[in-house]
Amino acid sequence: MKRTSVSETPTATLHDMQPEYNFDYAKARPNRFAARQKDRLVVLLDPDISQVFTNSEAVNKALRAILSAMPRATAREAALA
Repeated sequence: MKRTSVSETPTATLHDMQPEYNFDYAKARPNRFAARQKDRLVVLLDPDISQVFTNSEAVNKALRAILSAMPRATAREAALA
């Protein structure tokens, strides 16, 4: 069999699924780690920010300080927003 170079092979994206893949969802199991992540939100920090805030506690502390300095909206203002 003749080897082909990378440029000669047909291009395909990473998300193309072959038709022969048959997933049996009857055998699927629930994610056992989902309960741990129920009230979590993952946010990606830029590299310069991640050097300052090295863990989630530092980020949460800074965000709580900012929130405490912000004026609170009244119920009426919140309903109009």
